[in-house]
Amino acid sequence: MRLRLASYSTEPTITELRDTEMFAKFVNSEKPSVIDFYATWCGPCKAIAPIFDKIAAAVPEAQFARVDVDEAQDVAGKNEISAMPTILFFKNGEQSGKIVGADLQQLVKLIEENTGGQGASLPGGGDPSKKKDDKKKEKPKYEPPVESKFGKKRRKGPDTAVKLPSVHPSTRCKLKLLKLERIKDHLLLEEEFIANQEAFQPTEARQAEEREKVDEVRGYPMSIGTLEEIIDDDHGIVSTTAGSEYYVSIMSFVDKGLLEPGCSVLLHHKTVSIVGVLQDDADPMVSVMKLEKSPTESYSDIGGLESQIQEIKEAVELPLTHPELYEEMGIKPPKGVILYGAPGTGKTLLAKAVANQTSATFLRIVGSELIQKYLGDGPRLCRQIFQIAGELAPSIVFIDEIDAIGSKRYESTSGGEREIQRTMLELLNQLDGFDDRGDIKVIMATNKIESLDPALIRPGRIDRKILFENPDANTKKKILTIHTSKMNLSSDVNLDELVTSKDDLSGADIKAMCTEAGLLALRERRMQVKAEDFKTAKERVLKNKVEENLEGLYL
Repeated sequence: MRLRLASYSTEPTITELRDTEMFAKFVNSEKPSVIDFYATWCGPCKAIAPIFDKIAAAVPEAQFARVDVDEAQDVAGKNEISAMPTILFFKNGEQSGKIVGADLQQLVKLIEENTGGQGASLPGGGDPSKKKDDKKKEKPKYEPPVESKFGKKRRKGPDTAVKLPSVHPSTRCKLKLLKLERIKDHLLLEEEFIANQEAFQPTEARQAEEREKVDEVRGYPMSIGTLEEIIDDDHGIVSTTAGSEYYVSIMSFVDKGLLEPGCSVLLHHKTVSIVGVLQDDADPMVSVMKLEKSPTESYSDIGGLESQIQEIKEAVELPLTHPELYEEMGIKPPKGVILYGAPGTGKTLLAKAVANQTSATFLRIVGSELIQKYLGDGPRLCRQIFQIAGELAPSIVFIDEIDAIGSKRYESTSGGEREIQRTMLELLNQLDGFDDRGDIKVIMATNKIESLDPALIRPGRIDRKILFENPDANTKKKILTIHTSKMNLSSDVNLDELVTSKDDLSGADIKAMCTEAGLLALRERRMQVKAEDFKTAKERVLKNKVEENLEGLYL
């Protein structure tokens, strides 16, 4: 039996329950159950008796057993009912519940429990038109919310590589057999994979060990920084190329004697701690300027220039080999010399001979190399050159084409000109600055000494100026003899006729003439050089020299 009770805003009273329409709240279900109903009442509670009559009339299919007061008292005595109004419920001969005090709400609850718990609410008064409103008030069926894709990491790879296929059929059939075979294939594949991994594991371990050895030999990349300040024996402040400064620790294996503010240090790539000191922090260009192998030219390869050789020996070579002679004389040796003269007169050749004769470190520089792109690089390079020369003393610094940076200063708005002037000022400071440079000799060479700044070639910086002029007839013959000593000359060649005092030939022109004569002989497939070859070569050299002089008139 299904009993429904309409919802009340307040608890219904006995007067409301006496209304016949109120019993429409209790309706019968399709399958009524037998309920044995016993009630006792006394005094005012006898007013509930008509209610039970109406309930029995409204639900004829249910079996209600009503007893009078006397019979109810016997039943109450058997069931230990209190003197208060009590309602007992019997189902199938057994007591299924009781209510004391004739509480209507507990009555309805017990009726629902004894009828299968199918109680619900109907519209009040039994009005069929209100059933639709009650349906609208029914709560909607619960549906789980759609899962959100946010906050869930998507797995990579297909699901078949992670999960085994699920087997749904539970009976013996062909589909189940196929799926079982597929599972078997997966298991065999897994066993094969595990076997291969176990077989390759020794190989991977060996490769990892070899990789560690290679890393130990190769090492890890380290950044370079500058030591700004030494705090104590184990800590210091370094700056990197990015401009950041760090308070770092100094490793115990670092030579503390090499650490000084401003030196370049090696920094660990993770902890930025100092792990080493760069002793040679000079520019790589400076190491290129150093001559590792002395030139092959010597004083014997120079034709003439006896006075120039004597002067450069006294100014450069002798102070390095016998400095005690100058101490006995009570004079200081010259700091540097400048070689000037026309092109091709042997200035650079004499500098090579000096490098060959002395055992001192020889640094060769071209003036244009000191002109750098970025601001401050030129003076820094000049400063590093003299720093390396001081560390490798005794040394000779040869600066060729000094007029590239040593020209006269003038007011200029060009940034490049101002940078060149700054480089020259640094050179002036290195030549005759506050600090004594010791056994460092400077040799300069230029074609236009008149364009140099007077401060650069004054005494104290450049103590001796050596002039190189075009050779005379005797010197030309010596130069020609030197260059033709290894040539195969015919009997008709007369060296005295090839050189005359009227010809304005330099040493470089004479060498070019000999080379051109040999090329003319090779053109005719001859192994000997004839006088005609020298004559033709001389005409070509003089012609090129005249054209160069004419071009200079229009500049």
